[in-house]
Amino acid sequence: MSLPLEGLTAIVTGAGRGLGRAEALELAGLGASVVVNDYGRPGRDGSGAVSAAPAEEVAAEIRAAGGRAVAHIGDVADHEQARGLVESAYAEFGGLDILVNNAGILRDRMVFSMSEEEWDSVIRVHLKGHFNMTHFASAHWRTRSKAAGAPVYGRIVNTSSEAFLAGSAGQPNYAAAKAGIVGLTTSTALALARYGVTANVICPRARTRMTEDVFAGLPASRSGAEPGKGLDPLAPEHVAPLVGYLVSPAAAHVNGQLFVAHGGMVAVVERPRVAAKFDTEQDAFTYEELDALLSPHYAARPRGETFAAAEVLGLTHG
Repeated sequence: MSLPLEGLTAIVTGAGRGLGRAEALELAGLGASVVVNDYGRPGRDGSGAVSAAPAEEVAAEIRAAGGRAVAHIGDVADHEQARGLVESAYAEFGGLDILVNNAGILRDRMVFSMSEEEWDSVIRVHLKGHFNMTHFASAHWRTRSKAAGAPVYGRIVNTSSEAFLAGSAGQPNYAAAKAGIVGLTTSTALALARYGVTANVICPRARTRMTEDVFAGLPASRSGAEPGKGLDPLAPEHVAPLVGYLVSPAAAHVNGQLFVAHGGMVAVVERPRVAAKFDTEQDAFTYEELDALLSPHYAARPRGETFAAAEVLGLTHG
């Protein structure tokens, strides 16, 4: 029996470690040929020397298991390097069918202490990196579709975060970038549907190098399991199968959707809904009328209450 991704080629960015590594291994296990991209810098803030080792090690692991993979060492936030990454999939495997955007860094700081460089660097890697890769992949798919006169096979999975849903006090740059990625994804989904391409976004909660301090106090075994035994509820391997599904033929009608995934749970998040509506009795609102309507409404709600989606799911940033 053939594997669901057999004959397809995937790019996974930030795939040298953590979540990206788990996704690359998952896609390879489902039959895809994988271009494993990673810039290889050791610091989660993007610091340190560029290294080929992380991407090479994951590609070697895939090949050792009988799969097809090559390593690509490049900065997806650099427009020309992103172009080269997409072109490498064609050069190595003859095409591109799947793009999983995962690369990112952290530069945490409260908004009143954050420097311009800390803001710009995180927006650059997360949001611009997602855009660069989406731009070049979608251009290829659009060209192929027009040449064929029919839809082609294309799948994009982008990586956002619950930080965009529920906020994250010390991560204004990260939360903003992740919110931007959701907007980029829904726009892309609408623009590319006619060409046969889907775009979806995930908010994974996983214990990785980037989140080691966030989840430091949470147990690494399932409740009731012997410490150190059983799969960590925050293991990236809980998230990777969802990515495998979303890039498969089975998910052809799943487009423009937002998922939260962790520890054996997948939640489909609705678009924001109107929580309350007020109409003026005059031609236009006055300050006094708004005060009379809105102040009692918010006085009755818990202080600091945020989006309904975050409240219902009990989400925290990840």
